[in-house]
Amino acid sequence: MYSAITGWGMAVPENILTNADLERLVDTSDDWIVSRTGIRERHVTTPDETSSTLAIRASQQALARAHLAPTDLDMIILGTVTGDYSFPATACLVQDGLGASCAAFDIQAACTGWIYGMVMAHQFVSTGAARNVLVIGVEVLSKITDMRDRGTCVLFGDGAGATVVSASDTPGGVLGWTLGADGARPEQLYRKAGGAKHPITRENIDSHDPYISMMGSEVFKFATRTMGTAMEEALVKANLTAHDIDLFIPHQANLRIIEAASRRLELPPEKVFVNIERYGNTSAAAVPIAMCEAIDQGRIMPGSRVGCVAFGAGLTWGAIALQWTAPVGDVGA
Repeated sequence: MYSAITGWGMAVPENILTNADLERLVDTSDDWIVSRTGIRERHVTTPDETSSTLAIRASQQALARAHLAPTDLDMIILGTVTGDYSFPATACLVQDGLGASCAAFDIQAACTGWIYGMVMAHQFVSTGAARNVLVIGVEVLSKITDMRDRGTCVLFGDGAGATVVSASDTPGGVLGWTLGADGARPEQLYRKAGGAKHPITRENIDSHDPYISMMGSEVFKFATRTMGTAMEEALVKANLTAHDIDLFIPHQANLRIIEAASRRLELPPEKVFVNIERYGNTSAAAVPIAMCEAIDQGRIMPGSRVGCVAFGAGLTWGAIALQWTAPVGDVGA
């Protein structure tokens, strides 16, 4: 049994925060942000928007494209570090919002969450344990970003991407994958306060501990080492090389990191999908959002071989190589 992506969808808030807006908040400039990250704007939630509301919207699109009802789902896997609550799982809220009746749980692999979820879905489907699994990557990082910290506030945006992974008799779908983690240096990218080790107190609120903290140069070095290597490992398992890829969809964290990974794989720009300039780093949502836009632009077609890779806090990384088998049809929002 093969596992194929049969549905896809995305959702982002209407509210846009531009680099010009950030110039009024912190000591930065449009030129500085673009030259170091490639980002020009990002979508951010209103107080009423949450991970579950964005995830439900993206999932409804994905189910419609897969021609499935919510009751056809066997499982919902949701990757996020910004769930609506510490518990219950945001996937359970999405299950209720969709009207589904199935297993539902969250995974926390930060920006690699959707990749981890896809590999898990592939395992369930290819072994016959499930027929239709909904995989969601969603973040509302603006809610835990210190808008006074120019090292992080320029980077992150909010959004959701969803894919339906279904059992298929057609050869293709997920062909190879790799996952990894190195938990020795959590402080390189973490939210110090808010967990059981450092519950939120008045003192750590004043010291900004409940916000994202990142050692930018260390994360950059980790990402440039890891992205290309992870993609190569997944391709080897799929009996492919980088030259066999029709489209490379890397995690949209930093344009310079994307360029470094593309050079490692010796991929020309026309085979690399980039949309970071309009969304910033949406963490677990970045790759599925990019996939939706790539389909919309006609850059993924039946038979296309696609490589997806991400890295994130943990530190985590992962990559999948897949061959597209579903009709693309009308992919308008």
